[in-house]
Amino acid sequence: MASWEQTVSKLLQVLRLDGIRSKLLVFALLATLIPSLSTAWVSYTQNKRSLTEKITGELQSVSAQTAREMDLWVKERLYELRVFASSYEVSENLERIPRATGVPVARGPAFQRLSDYLNSVRERFGDYEELLVLDPDGRVVASTARQATSVRLPPEWQKELLRGHAVLGDVYRDDATRADVLVLAVPIYVARGQLVGALTAKLRIRAVQSVMRRFAAAAVARVFLLTADGRLIAGSRADTADFQQRILDEPTLRRLGQRQDRAVDYRGADGEAMVGTLKAVPSLEWAVVAAFPALEAYRQIDRLRNVTLLIVSALVVGVGLLAYFLGLLIARPLGRLTQGAAKVAGGDLAVDLPVVGGGELSYLTEAFNDMVARLRESRQELERLSVTDDLTGLYNRRHLMETLGNEVRRSRRLRHRFALLMADLDHFKEYNDAHGHLAGDAALTRVAAILRECSRDVDCTARYGGEEFVVMMPETDAASGAEIAARIRARLAADELVGSRLTLSIGLAQFPDDGETPEALIASADAALYEAKREGRNRVVRTAPR
Repeated sequence: MASWEQTVSKLLQVLRLDGIRSKLLVFALLATLIPSLSTAWVSYTQNKRSLTEKITGELQSVSAQTAREMDLWVKERLYELRVFASSYEVSENLERIPRATGVPVARGPAFQRLSDYLNSVRERFGDYEELLVLDPDGRVVASTARQATSVRLPPEWQKELLRGHAVLGDVYRDDATRADVLVLAVPIYVARGQLVGALTAKLRIRAVQSVMRRFAAAAVARVFLLTADGRLIAGSRADTADFQQRILDEPTLRRLGQRQDRAVDYRGADGEAMVGTLKAVPSLEWAVVAAFPALEAYRQIDRLRNVTLLIVSALVVGVGLLAYFLGLLIARPLGRLTQGAAKVAGGDLAVDLPVVGGGELSYLTEAFNDMVARLRESRQELERLSVTDDLTGLYNRRHLMETLGNEVRRSRRLRHRFALLMADLDHFKEYNDAHGHLAGDAALTRVAAILRECSRDVDCTARYGGEEFVVMMPETDAASGAEIAARIRARLAADELVGSRLTLSIGLAQFPDDGETPEALIASADAALYEAKREGRNRVVRTAPR
């Protein structure tokens, strides 16, 4: 007898498994246990990989979308400031303010007009905590605050303004307003191109929290906006008391930054195990971190692991054929889930897996199908929200500027004209104060419906902000645009809801006579709108062509 046979025989004798029945039982157990354990291990590995890919994709989507939204938010605020700074209400009044020994004096009609303009802008745009006008030496000339507060700007801010660049300041807690603010500044030029000062804004950081909470709610994740050294700027679940606290250390930040292609396990500031991804905000030295608590993220795979161990334990007392059959029932749905997860990770959301049988795998497949359906709905909703205004259903400013840019390029290429109307509800603040915000919202919705009814399908009707609306009319000259504006005013006057209480002032501009760029056209229409306001409101005005 070979030596190995003797060794095995002695071992079986010690274990009292030297009988035929015992050997068959051991064979049956091993024949069942080995493939069962192998199948369970493969299933667990595949599911964990799939879940990790799903978590990574979801967190990357949340962090990337939030980073893009933050970048867009800053760019929109800079664009607004440049538009306001280019207004003659700012540049000309700033130049006309009297000076004593070279220092602007806060008095006179020019100072009052400048202050009134700043306050009107701040009332219409809720993201501004305070608007200030500085002279080239950094002295405050005018402010929306009753008493002008100090403002922090980078050391080389004057040089940046002289180059025509916008200045992005620090994020800090303003002692005067007790608000967390971000400082932006753009240059103010007069007609001859001379720099006369800077239009500076203190933006409310809490304005970005609603955006972060929306993305976090869609994915049940936690989203944080951080500085380059890991200090908190805003968070979907952060309290204002946490502002500027360091929530990530340098090694963790480095690991998140180096492995942006996958989720990273790390410890949060409170010691909680987290799974997260990091995405830098393009135009800022900020970063967005989207994270799940590790316990919550891997709860599903832990549950599946426990169920798999239970199944394997049951299979040990079964037969090999049943083990093989159950292995097939497990492997095939898991294979479909793996393939489906790979398609979803690649951006294909047209996945609907068949739900076969019952039990945990059926629940997992249904949960997967439900997750994909929710992702589809979320993407469709995000696409809709990205181009429309929530209240009125009109296009939003972002879509308007994109469409306006396309129309400018098309009309320039074809040498055609088109008209642009900028309408503003007269005395809307008084109406809102007298009848309440709900009535004000209803009035805005009604005015939006009138604008939509009076415009063509090819026109782009958008809510520009607050109670301001813009109608872009391709292949329409100024005369036809004026007729449409008059029709809009008449239609509003005849409306039963707001016709007797609200009127419209409308500014008219024509491409290319009143501007050859989207910004120039908007500025011309805005100037005409303010001219209509000054002439008594409830009228249509077009500024003299350039």
